[in-house]
Amino acid sequence: MSTDVSSSAHGNPEHAAAGEAAKALDLAARPQKMSPESVTIITTLLVATFVVILNETIMNVALQRLMVDLRVDAPTVQWLSTGFMLTMAVVIPTTGFILQRLTTRAVFMLAMGLFSGGTLLAALAPGFEVLLLARVIQAGGTAIMLPLLMTTILTLVPLERRGAVMGNVSIAISVAPAMGPTVSGLILEHFSWRFMFVFVLPIALAALAIGARYLTNIGETGKTRLDALSVLLTVPAFGGLVYGLSQIGGGGQSGPGASAVVALVVGVVALAGFVLRQLKLQKTDGPLLDLRAFDFRMFTVSVLLLVVAMIALFGTVILLPLYLQEVRGLRALETGLALLPGGLAMGLLGPFIGRLFDKVGPLPLTVTGSLLMVAALWQFSTLDAGSPIGWIISLHVGLSLGLALVFTPAFTTGLNPLPPHLYSHGSAILSTLQQVAGAAGTALLVSIYAVVAAAAGAVAGMHAAFLTAAVIALAAVVLSAMMRKTAGAAH
Repeated sequence: MSTDVSSSAHGNPEHAAAGEAAKALDLAARPQKMSPESVTIITTLLVATFVVILNETIMNVALQRLMVDLRVDAPTVQWLSTGFMLTMAVVIPTTGFILQRLTTRAVFMLAMGLFSGGTLLAALAPGFEVLLLARVIQAGGTAIMLPLLMTTILTLVPLERRGAVMGNVSIAISVAPAMGPTVSGLILEHFSWRFMFVFVLPIALAALAIGARYLTNIGETGKTRLDALSVLLTVPAFGGLVYGLSQIGGGGQSGPGASAVVALVVGVVALAGFVLRQLKLQKTDGPLLDLRAFDFRMFTVSVLLLVVAMIALFGTVILLPLYLQEVRGLRALETGLALLPGGLAMGLLGPFIGRLFDKVGPLPLTVTGSLLMVAALWQFSTLDAGSPIGWIISLHVGLSLGLALVFTPAFTTGLNPLPPHLYSHGSAILSTLQQVAGAAGTALLVSIYAVVAAAAGAVAGMHAAFLTAAVIALAAVVLSAMMRKTAGAAH
């Protein structure tokens, strides 16, 4: 790492980044191609990330079947989702350290080894407790994959091609969760719930084998010391926040229980302690999560924009199936098929939007996308029991297009100005806040739906929840207008 890059983290980062602009322009003037090895590495990581994210949503429509087969009640079976989400929230903040301490190959083998092992255990699980343990192991591998992919792209891909490559990432983070309910619905129509894991396992093992054969190490490993107190604080901080928010969302019209309130209070206090600890470690040893990434204005704006978009997205992912099943009476498979076009549109448009980003920058894309989000969510708030299914699918495709126009530019614009030693930390911060924002969006919108539905019916509950999401999305319009193209930091 060069001295000027290191000093940029301690001085004015915007000036330091601007000081490298001439170098970046000079590099941009020359055509740069990715090496075949780089393409192989990124493709392997993309396939692996697609598989682990597909697994994240594949369970959603299977919970009813699992309650019967495993003889457990609804609050108990919900822990298969809650436990997964909690593990993600606790592990992701540590990935900044993991990615700096271990080699690329070692991190990949750890992530896919955990995921494959957890998937095999889930397929063979004799009862609920073992299945829950398997989901926790799977989540440990899943939590590492997306920050690993982001950090690898930042390291290997020339600045002027990052938008196009980041666009391919949206295939993994958009199409995979959209396909999850459809795939599991098809499997459950014909097979046991175990085949959800049997279906995923060969793909995971193939990705593991390809990675073991072709993946090479990139970048340099550091000698950063692991701060035990920081690791301990991540559990109540991020785990407490996500658990508390998820319990509020599940509390419905009865309101948040005492456990949810306590978890949130503990989470906020522990998070304050975690932040103070990282600020102290930044002056001496390496922090677990380096918050100096927030010194870069475009990183901060992009993070806030992604948080707002994730609140809208996760809330809609829960609300729309509720509407289709409870108000319109669709079966699980029909619901999955209705939501599939939107997910496919979001992912498949990603590479095109990425290439467009490389040419025109973030501003026109994010402003258009955020306005589309607001319009689609507002239209969702007008749906009733007689709204045509075709119109609902069209609205979902419109919302998905809006989110695609926001996600790829925001990811790329936020991470571009970071110097190489902050790549892993920036990726970890983005992934962590996505998890917390997703839990917050789900909690807020499902709670509003449940309270209003109890008093005035399901349709009124949907109207109130979607209208709230549309109002929140207005913040995305303001943040989108602040987006600017950034020069990358020198390697």
